[in-house]
Amino acid sequence: MFESWPALPDDDRGAAGPHEGLRTGPAQLIGRAAEMGRITAALTAARAGRGGAIFVTGEPGVGKTRLAAEALAAAAAAGMATARGRASAVGSPVPYRPLVEALFLLARTGLLPGPDALGHHGPVLARLLGDDRDPAAAASHVMVGETVLRLLGSVGEGRGCLLVLDDLHDADAGTLAVLEYLLDNIGQQPAALLLIAGRACGAAAELAARARQRGAATALELGPLDHPEVRLLVATELGITPGAVCPELLRRAVAGSAGIPFVVKELARDLAGHAGRRGPGAPPVPAGVTDTVRRQAAGLGPLGAELLCTAALFGRRFPLPVLERALGRDHGELSAVLRAAVASYLIAPDGPGTQWYAFRYRLAAEALLDDLGPGERAGYARRAVRALTALHPGLPGAWCAPAARLYEHAGDAREAVRLYGEAARREMDEGAVERALELLTRAHRLVEPGTTSPEAHATLLERLLDAVASSGRLDRVPAQTGPDEECGEGDGGGGGDECGAAHHLPARRRAGLHARLSEIATLRGRPARARAHLDTARRLLDGHPSEAHTPVVDLAAAHVELSRVAPDRLATAAALARRAVDGAQRARLPDVAGRALLLLGRLERDQDEPAAVAHFSRARAIALARHLPVLRVRAEMELATIAASHDDRPTRVERARREALRMGLLPLAHEAGLVLALDRIRRCAFEEARDLIDDAAADAARLGLGRTLAALRLAEAVRCAHQGRRPEMREALERLTPLLDAEPTARALSYGLARAFCSLLEERHDAARQEFAQALAHDAENPAAGDFGRHGVILLLGVLDGRMGRRHLAAAARASAGGTRWNHQFAGLAQAVLLGREGRPEEATAVAGKALEAAELYPMARRLCLRLVARAAYEDGWGEPVDWLREAEEYFHGAGLRAAAGACRALLRGMGASVRQRRTGTEQVAPGLRRCGVTAREFEVARLVAARTSNKDIAARLHISPRTVEKHVANLLRKTGHPNRTAFAAAHDLTP
Repeated sequence: MFESWPALPDDDRGAAGPHEGLRTGPAQLIGRAAEMGRITAALTAARAGRGGAIFVTGEPGVGKTRLAAEALAAAAAAGMATARGRASAVGSPVPYRPLVEALFLLARTGLLPGPDALGHHGPVLARLLGDDRDPAAAASHVMVGETVLRLLGSVGEGRGCLLVLDDLHDADAGTLAVLEYLLDNIGQQPAALLLIAGRACGAAAELAARARQRGAATALELGPLDHPEVRLLVATELGITPGAVCPELLRRAVAGSAGIPFVVKELARDLAGHAGRRGPGAPPVPAGVTDTVRRQAAGLGPLGAELLCTAALFGRRFPLPVLERALGRDHGELSAVLRAAVASYLIAPDGPGTQWYAFRYRLAAEALLDDLGPGERAGYARRAVRALTALHPGLPGAWCAPAARLYEHAGDAREAVRLYGEAARREMDEGAVERALELLTRAHRLVEPGTTSPEAHATLLERLLDAVASSGRLDRVPAQTGPDEECGEGDGGGGGDECGAAHHLPARRRAGLHARLSEIATLRGRPARARAHLDTARRLLDGHPSEAHTPVVDLAAAHVELSRVAPDRLATAAALARRAVDGAQRARLPDVAGRALLLLGRLERDQDEPAAVAHFSRARAIALARHLPVLRVRAEMELATIAASHDDRPTRVERARREALRMGLLPLAHEAGLVLALDRIRRCAFEEARDLIDDAAADAARLGLGRTLAALRLAEAVRCAHQGRRPEMREALERLTPLLDAEPTARALSYGLARAFCSLLEERHDAARQEFAQALAHDAENPAAGDFGRHGVILLLGVLDGRMGRRHLAAAARASAGGTRWNHQFAGLAQAVLLGREGRPEEATAVAGKALEAAELYPMARRLCLRLVARAAYEDGWGEPVDWLREAEEYFHGAGLRAAAGACRALLRGMGASVRQRRTGTEQVAPGLRRCGVTAREFEVARLVAARTSNKDIAARLHISPRTVEKHVANLLRKTGHPNRTAFAAAHDLTP
């Protein structure tokens, strides 16, 4: 149930009264584009004289009538005649009721022809519209059908006609007989029939099936809306954008409605009616849904109501054999009620056989429970739990969770808490983290002083916090007094000893809880709060040494150390992680030992990969031996990442990501997504990378995963930088800035992976060198557990500049990061440059060939390498510099990297090689200068003149002679009418 009903977005709430947030005017039809396409085609055919019929079926609330309204509007907009009638089970039967209603509508709008216009069929029409209680007494169904057919032909002549007949499952036999005649003969009339009926078995369903079989009609089966369509419908109802929909409301709408539009709309309207209202007093089920379910249940009689109310105690799914025993009825006695409940679309069989059923949508079960008084609910629950325990002694397998729910409804909180905890343990053993979190949350809500022992309460809180950290559902951190004081996590909580009203717990247990809260604060990207919780944990352990809880605190301290800005942070974190491993082994805490080994492996991965692989493999072995699926997937993810860095086949990473998503391990899934996104960036699959980053960033922002979000913001900056898109890179880095405290190493990475690469593609090599130097400076102050180019591109640039040599190359080779395929292309070419300078051109060519073979997977990086080493290769006589430059120029030109392409052309000219002329690029010229006739090359010069760059520096930047620069500047001044370059610079801001 909702404990806090979501409010409207702040920018909408102030302007909306109780219902003013609701949309007004015609509603947008959502999720029915394909169906409307088929209806529109039928309308077009009818206007051309080719009639047809469409049956629209679906469960109640799925939008059949709404679709019919849209069809009527479309027909009217096309100038067609329209009529609509509806069958009804209310009151005494009226023969041909939907047809008569449609005829009266035509009469009111002046479209009904007089009886004389229909010849000898006119009297039949008159009797249909008269007071005759039985118009069929004087005319057969065939005669009535022919009369209606001729009438539709007359009304639709020259323009077409649409006849909509709704609720045909309630139609009388005469109406269905007439419809059968119409279906067989409508093809030559300028009319379309849209026939609406439920899916329940009956005469209307049989008519639809026969018509489809003989090709007299087509069928549209309306299904539920999917997740994006539910979001759009909620936004439409509230009058807001889809992105502004409250995530909690969206989850409620998706899970509670099963995609039924009626239920989704009721939820949205209920929210608008209670905008700003929060707390447990908010209505959990919209009144419209409750009324509908109540009427449907009442129609099943006393036994049906008793069956459904007992079933609702189990949640959405319920086991029929348990209900049979609880109600004291056998299957035969309940079968009629079950069929009626299925026919009413309240429930449906769930899976093969007849053992399990499910409510069509979750809110139906909640509405039934809300109608029960406390005593009545407890009575039903006690009967059900007795039946369940009798049928399944010991509650094996999955029976623990429904038993806990029944004990909760029966008012036995102590037993409910115990069983919820046991059910959660079983779910964790199966890797169902999100389900375990839900069960643990339920258990924690039931804990009250005196109902649970302090040790059991502490264990429950520990397992709940572990599940929160694994799932990333930080909103599930237990609240102490309100949503902003989550175990000391909120703004008012600090790191004090405030673990969710857990002051009665032993100090050593509270220390373990604060250690877990410290790790959760690290996930949030709040290092100060993480340190506060860690300090509290250490203080609580002073004088209370605990072998079982000290390793947990040490592991939390290692994570906190990584958020500290200090040169020794990696070494200190590694020492704490080793101590956690040793302590966890002594205390027999396999999960803690495994997680500490994973952290150790990460810390050693870049410098000592074999040791890192050993740590990850050991963690995986522990997970397999102790059946810890979460630890296993984490270890396999780390091993897959290392393997992918060498063979560049990310299949294992993708597999680990899918498994993490299946298990509900969202932080791990996003981490895998980040690895895949960076791989896509290097391969220049930029759109795929963007999709991965955007999806993960939206989810991380929603969940409050600040550290993950910081890494994703950095990845977006890298994606833009590797395309030479500086403005977009700057925007991404600006979005990263507020998150730098969450991920301090991002500073070094942002310079090495983003800014410097962008500068290289812009041919701003001096700027790139400064940015790489800045990355190294940040790394010296705060070492990064990640490669930012130190063992790759920085090494190549240093060798080309003469600042680095064999000693640096050997150091890079010793580091594990230097052996990745990405870095091999740069390091290999750096070695080739050194061999060429040493007069060993054959060896240089061979080494370069291997490096470029490694670079095949990385289109941009390969061409950048070719452009960087071409001059050295040409001067020292190794490799194929001319061919390399032509390949690089072709790539850079196609990628829109004009500066890099121009540099390649200039180098080719310097080598005496022919250069392909490029006349495109005028679209990049500023519109005002384009009108003056400024060429693409002159615009490149204009940008630098506007930046007050000297002719000498312009020549160096664009790889042209100073005399050519003078010529371009003179042309610019002449075409724009400026007296000198100072005036030109003052008049034009051409900053890219």
